[in-house]
Amino acid sequence: MPQDGRDVWHSDFVKMPYSQSSHMKTGFLTQTNKVRWEVISKQLSSLSKKKTASVNNLEEAIIKYNPKYKDQWSFDALSSFVKADPKGDNYLPELFPKIAGLALRLPELVKKAVPLLKRGHTASITLSQTQIACLLANAFFCTYPHRNASGPKAEYHSYPSINFTSLFGHWSSRKKQKLRAIMHYFQEVTAKEPTGLVTFERRCLRDTDLPNWRSCNKKMPKLHVASLGTIENEGKGMLQVDFASSWIGGGVLGSGLVQEEILFIINPELIVSRLFTEKLGDKECLIVTGSQQFSNYCGFGDTFQWMGPHEERLNRDEWARLQRQIVAIDALHFKQRSEQYNMINVTRELNKAYCGFKGNPPNEPDIATGNWGCGAFNGDKQLKAVIQLMAAAQAKRGLAFFTFEDESLKQGLQQTHHLLVTERTTVEKLYRLLEDYCATQQASGSVHGDLFEFIRINFSPSRSLL
Repeated sequence: MPQDGRDVWHSDFVKMPYSQSSHMKTGFLTQTNKVRWEVISKQLSSLSKKKTASVNNLEEAIIKYNPKYKDQWSFDALSSFVKADPKGDNYLPELFPKIAGLALRLPELVKKAVPLLKRGHTASITLSQTQIACLLANAFFCTYPHRNASGPKAEYHSYPSINFTSLFGHWSSRKKQKLRAIMHYFQEVTAKEPTGLVTFERRCLRDTDLPNWRSCNKKMPKLHVASLGTIENEGKGMLQVDFASSWIGGGVLGSGLVQEEILFIINPELIVSRLFTEKLGDKECLIVTGSQQFSNYCGFGDTFQWMGPHEERLNRDEWARLQRQIVAIDALHFKQRSEQYNMINVTRELNKAYCGFKGNPPNEPDIATGNWGCGAFNGDKQLKAVIQLMAAAQAKRGLAFFTFEDESLKQGLQQTHHLLVTERTTVEKLYRLLEDYCATQQASGSVHGDLFEFIRINFSPSRSLL
């Protein structure tokens, strides 16, 4: 250890809230962190020995080892949650000590340093579900060092937040529903240890791995379109697409409650990926294999509601991982809708989707997806559907597309796909059509005419000659 007592830490690993001398070279801190863990351990030990604990007890404990945030952090959402439905949620005072006990098991359960999944590097991490539960219990108690600052000079400025502070403050009906799901998860894992494994893989494609979209001769894949149903339910057994933020998990620990956040709330093990996954680059994705769904839900955004426990019926693979695979791909965020009608942006989205869809055919499952990047990110539903169709074709995988009750999109996509299949259209030809469509949109200076109609018109001469 340096004579000046500075922390010793390997930058390829997650900084943990505790210290062991044997881990000095593999990601764990010394000296400063030893003192920190002593404080954490004392506070959590005291909580874990209680039969019941209040939100005030939690707040006092958390602030003891995060003193600089005493006047910055609010626990009003957690407090209001406990008070809002005391009859239904009266298990919470008894649950808090159990979560503290689970967090304290960190040195026992996580004996090796957790590597960071860094930008530009393909790598994977496999954790047991119990290790994940312990890591998330520490996130719940906000024990991770250097993870509360988010400025450009912060040590983890290119990683998502992991400590739960933002979930505990600023009460809203959304927070209530999120907390119901999170607390149910902790209730389950403290009552009975889960026994499986979960793998997190960061995939990074090199330029040489990317298709030349102007010369791809693959024809359209098989397609199933549904206006009803969801990716996580009707898409069981398929590769399920997470409409991700480049900051994995998006606003799951805040007020966000669209597709990605909902996915992370009902599968809380996904949240641990925020601990070690650096912001995704343009040719990168995150693939999670084996996560467990703990909750059912209904609604979306402000209408989201926790609907009780989910009974998991999936089989496990030879690694004891549940047969659920989720791929996080982040779409571009367009401030102006017109920005997406540009082949640089179209190609970026094609590459991103292909990165996520690429597998090892012929034994890969089909892909379950939908209106990727079409909500707050302002994506054109028709353009994004065609992009995903092309990426799936290049990856040689079928596509199940859920339009989220958009019957018009369902019919339009079915008709367009039928036309493309009938005309034996290749990815290359469709790419050139997109070039023409984007040129038309840019020439008009505004969005003019929809893509499906443009495709139909461009194929009409060949049909009229029959």
